[in-house]
Amino acid sequence: MFLWQYLTLLLLIAVQICKAEGCEEFTDLDFGHAFIGTSLRIKLLLYTRENDTCGRLVSHSNLSAHPQLNSSRPTTFVIHGYRPTGSPPAWVHTITKMLLEREDMNVIVVDWNRGAANVNYFKAVENTHKAADNLTAFIKMMQEHGASLSSIHMIGVSLGAHISGFVGANLNGSIGWITALDPAGPQFTGTSPEDRLDPTDAQFVDVLHTDIDALGFREPLGHIDVYANGGTDQPGCPKTIFSGGAYFKCDHQRSVLLYLDSVHRTCASRVFPCDSYKEFLSGNCLSCDTFGVAGCPVFGYDIREWKDVLLKLGQTKTYFTTNAVTPFCRTEYRMEVMVWNEDIRWGYITVKLHGDGKEAVATIDHKASKFKKYTETKLFAQFDKDLKSVKKVSLKFSTGNVFKPKYKLRVLRIRLTHLERKERPLCRYDILLEDNKEVTFRPIPCEESNF
Repeated sequence: MFLWQYLTLLLLIAVQICKAEGCEEFTDLDFGHAFIGTSLRIKLLLYTRENDTCGRLVSHSNLSAHPQLNSSRPTTFVIHGYRPTGSPPAWVHTITKMLLEREDMNVIVVDWNRGAANVNYFKAVENTHKAADNLTAFIKMMQEHGASLSSIHMIGVSLGAHISGFVGANLNGSIGWITALDPAGPQFTGTSPEDRLDPTDAQFVDVLHTDIDALGFREPLGHIDVYANGGTDQPGCPKTIFSGGAYFKCDHQRSVLLYLDSVHRTCASRVFPCDSYKEFLSGNCLSCDTFGVAGCPVFGYDIREWKDVLLKLGQTKTYFTTNAVTPFCRTEYRMEVMVWNEDIRWGYITVKLHGDGKEAVATIDHKASKFKKYTETKLFAQFDKDLKSVKKVSLKFSTGNVFKPKYKLRVLRIRLTHLERKERPLCRYDILLEDNKEVTFRPIPCEESNF
């Protein structure tokens, strides 16, 4: 009991210190406010490395009153989306701290909760234009104080993505960078570019899609559009309506969690240009020659390093897959299998890598693969983690049909090539795989003639 009393006292002291320092909190509303409906009111909360946990309320009309806002620094605006329950976004303070750890900048959290908190979604959509006009006036005032539009980055979530686009359009596309995290689809799908985010709204626009079949926008909207797990059904999210609210919002919210991983540099995820997710999973889009010596872009905050190449390429659709929890990034291998079977075999492959006391797993089951005698079957194996040293490999072949006879797959050669590290591929020769039985072996470096 004493410990809780002590912690409560510390919390009260911290709150008093924050108040004494003039810290401003994000507007905290509840479902009652949303049910009644809120009128648009915008608060701009400034965070810098000097006050990374204490948001300073910035005046919309007098920047001179805010010496903490250094116009010579880059400025990132963080803009949330629709808030049907009125609660503050759980990720706001996390992304603020992570951004400031990456770079010495001004981070301005755009709190338009009074306006986004409304059970009437159409009213919130209507408020996006008003919010954009407010932000446009503020940025013009920043310009008057020496800020460069090229140094402005806007990170917009859902409706916030379109607000970013409207601001960019108001400023004739002069803003340096817009990042759109699962831009809202309802009321924006099928509209003209003037009524939504589009590539002309900034010098560089990157977009992440995670819920294109429900709350998100399906079509490309930026210079590069990244579709995580095809843009639908994120790993670990509920599959049925019986899971409650998470069923509706988990896929949509995953965009923020994926982006936080990239800002924090938890790990790096490459994205691959491709015409479709199906083609990507089939391993038909693993070439990164289009991007030159830099290779395929790294998803998220560091994607700006590919800006010049992407601007030359025009709109580019890319894909990648993730784990269900952080760290979300996966490790890609090209896998090639040649069999001896006289008859064609169809089935699925599960691969496990063992090493460093860990195990990495890749299940290739998006479709049944075709195995034909003396014909190399190329597969795309995506592992849940990266092992620096692979000591053993386990394989399991499955036909996926319990009613048919159990087949054997007589493997002449299997080859695994890491797509990132320039190292010699791993091989194994002469393996017999029985249906649904795992076989473990030590791989050997492939012979020169085999790669």
